[in-house]
Amino acid sequence: MSKLSTSSSEIDLDRPNIEDYLPSGSIQEPRGKLRLRDLLDISPTLTEAAGAIVDDSFTRCFKSIPPEPWNWNVYLFPLWCLGVVVRYGFLFPLRVLVLTIGWIIFLSCYFPVHTLLKGNDKLRKKLERGLVELICSFFVASWTGVIKYHGPRPSMRPRQVFVTNHTSMIDFIVLEQMTAFAVIMQKHPGWVGLLQSTILESLGCIWFNRSESKDRGIVARKLREHVEGADNNPLLIFPEGTCVNNHYSVMFKKGAFELGCTVCPIAIKYNKIFVDAFWNSRKQSFTTHLLQLMTSWTVVCDVWYLEPQNLKPGETPIEFAERVRDIISVRAGLKKVPWDGYLKYSRPSPKHRERKQESFAESVLRRLEEK
Repeated sequence: MSKLSTSSSEIDLDRPNIEDYLPSGSIQEPRGKLRLRDLLDISPTLTEAAGAIVDDSFTRCFKSIPPEPWNWNVYLFPLWCLGVVVRYGFLFPLRVLVLTIGWIIFLSCYFPVHTLLKGNDKLRKKLERGLVELICSFFVASWTGVIKYHGPRPSMRPRQVFVTNHTSMIDFIVLEQMTAFAVIMQKHPGWVGLLQSTILESLGCIWFNRSESKDRGIVARKLREHVEGADNNPLLIFPEGTCVNNHYSVMFKKGAFELGCTVCPIAIKYNKIFVDAFWNSRKQSFTTHLLQLMTSWTVVCDVWYLEPQNLKPGETPIEFAERVRDIISVRAGLKKVPWDGYLKYSRPSPKHRERKQESFAESVLRRLEEK
């Protein structure tokens, strides 16, 4: 109960005090006149709506916070111009060369291994894992990435699943260069989708489409089959279901927490001093996002492999998910908010709207009876 009260207090702190934003005249009106404060007191629904207008904590989870400008005077502006020349004229071509060499090495080794060693699955899978880790290392090198890993490296064991907060698709690359995970991910179009259906398919990755409701049952079945296999790659899940800006943590989906296996939390925190690693898929393609990283100075990131967790007696999967979210949020310094990340892609359900309408109607009727 103490944990629940702590979580609710954190949520309350994140909510704005509406009275702070009301004009003084709306609070101290003469007797007999309708005050704005009275209007807000009619229903919590109106208070929530006013709070959303003043300070929308949901939208803030998916906004990139721009850095403070520092090239504002005659002394700093030449240095900024020099930095632009170095980043775009020297570092970017060098990084493109590094990534090109990486792809040449990877493709010249991967396809012969994948086709010629089909009779020896154990050796083929081992080499494929190593090659995927290699190409991910080249990707990190193309950003001049400075990645610090804390804690023991994940190992291949049955009945375990890894979960982490989600900022960008590069989360997968950052983790994959250390351990070849099988990941659950949204099916993407373009060259990313081509990689998903060819190279990453060999790792046992599971793809889905948010718009297809039948995919949920298929994914749940594949999840259970994968965690039971002793020789399968460690399974990585992003339970938030969408990219969040690395300042907040939205609700975790319960699918990873009702498999009856050990859950291993991973916390990822990016340092925004050089570049914001958050990927807003609604505003830019992943290719544009990669170019942004490759034209920055560096990508700085910390990764913590945290203590494995198991479902406690009497604990529901939803409570288990919230407990793991607490652990990750504290370690990565993220602020918890009570939002479902899928609302980013869809409208609230009709049932939810009907419940809000009924609550509002009951509040108005109760207020009228009191008058």
